[in-house]
Amino acid sequence: MNKGYLCIVLHSHLPFVRHPEHENFLEEDWLFEAITETYIPLIDAFEKLMHDKVDFRVTMSLTPTLISMLSDPLLENRYRKHINRLIELAHKEVERTRWQPEFQHLAVTYLNNFCRSREIFERYHGNIVLAFKAFQDAGKIEVVTCAATHGFFPLMDTHRDSVRAQLRVAVSHYESVFGRKPQGIWLPECGYYPGQDELLREAGIKFFFTDAHGVLHGTPRPKYGVFAPVYCKSGVACFGRDLESSKQVWSSVEGYPGDHCYREFYRDIGFDLDFEYIKPYIHPDGIRINTGIKYFRITGSDEKQPYSPALAREKTAEHAGNFMFNRERQVEYLYGLMHKKPLIISPYDTELLGHWWYEGPMWLEYLFRKIHFDQKTIRLITPSEYLAENPRNQVVTPSMSSWGWKGYSEMWLQGPNDWIYRHLHKASERMSELARSYSETHPNGVLRRALNQALRELLLAQSSDWAFILGTGTHTSYAVKRTKEHILRFSRLYEDIRSNAIDESWLADIESKDNLFPEIDYRVHQ
Repeated sequence: MNKGYLCIVLHSHLPFVRHPEHENFLEEDWLFEAITETYIPLIDAFEKLMHDKVDFRVTMSLTPTLISMLSDPLLENRYRKHINRLIELAHKEVERTRWQPEFQHLAVTYLNNFCRSREIFERYHGNIVLAFKAFQDAGKIEVVTCAATHGFFPLMDTHRDSVRAQLRVAVSHYESVFGRKPQGIWLPECGYYPGQDELLREAGIKFFFTDAHGVLHGTPRPKYGVFAPVYCKSGVACFGRDLESSKQVWSSVEGYPGDHCYREFYRDIGFDLDFEYIKPYIHPDGIRINTGIKYFRITGSDEKQPYSPALAREKTAEHAGNFMFNRERQVEYLYGLMHKKPLIISPYDTELLGHWWYEGPMWLEYLFRKIHFDQKTIRLITPSEYLAENPRNQVVTPSMSSWGWKGYSEMWLQGPNDWIYRHLHKASERMSELARSYSETHPNGVLRRALNQALRELLLAQSSDWAFILGTGTHTSYAVKRTKEHILRFSRLYEDIRSNAIDESWLADIESKDNLFPEIDYRVHQ
């Protein structure tokens, strides 16, 4: 008889980056790296678990922007070119390192991994979202949705029409992909403000997640802390993050990914090797980039040691066992304290597994195997399963919170990015005006296309990624470009619609570039 539950939550998101006007676009590599290093390794791990009849549960958010890119034919074909280049490079590396056995076996490993990635990608006909749908249909994972373009809700509260539109578009998109309505949502950046749950209820959402202080600072104080969900007055459930289990994986000082046996992220042959040799496999403009082929482990010194897959595998199994042991002790202690089974919510950015922490997908697979075979104290569960089995919970109003820097809105509202919001608020106001003006007339043709595209451009401008990038100081020119581009496109569409002077050729051009949510309806923004 188990004494508690563990809910692993993986938040999977990338901003919508798609540039058909350029043959090679640097930021599109964000998606290609994530496919090769995170999503396909996770699919591979889940398939192995199912083949071996290992029962497991994991909750995954797949944001609408990520789904849109993963299922876009243009980006699918560009990924094929990307993985084929990596396979070609890996073949050359096998040859180049023939007199360096400590590196050649790694080159062979990379070649096999890239070929395996291509095989899995093609098995799902280039759309790996189908794999996660299959896992959900098999009852192994629960896919939750997110806001349409990952808009940060606490800073959108002045125009709730935009929050409502982000939710409605997301729910509709999810249903078109998965053939069912989403039960839960990952709030972008874990950002919550009181009253927002009413909008979630309107959209049919049953539960959401917050950081620990969102629940702990709630009113009244939660009896069981973050170790049981609470209901908002709306009836929507809120699950709080467990800090202890999160820290074991997240922390750069104490977390597993910093172990010296693991692969070093920052040493890549794209930067290390001779320029003329690596030139065909980096950006055509000569910009050195990560290729994904890395030969060194962390080791904690300037003199890096060669990476050892066997050593890393052994350490991964050890860390999976350590994580399980700590959760068992945690559950046993809490069970004695609470006199009911505690629920531990452990959320992570999905790209931590594989992209940043190369061994992450292997760690997760080992963890699920160990939980299945080696213990009986904890049980893996999804939020929907938990609520079905435990329908009675305390009613609490969570506090405003996020999981960003200092736990509130500072990451998305500071000197480098505060200029964004006056433009977003004005555009939201204008979009509501358009939606209400044309809510009864049911326009068709070019006018309807322009109204729908106006909403797309507003949603894309609202993405929290642009403010986050400006806050961190990386890729800032691209974030500024995207923010201004979408606001200016929206503004021109607004003026053209109001003056009855829509330029159809220009409209068709931006429709081809910003082509997500093909079934969008501008009337949701009211």
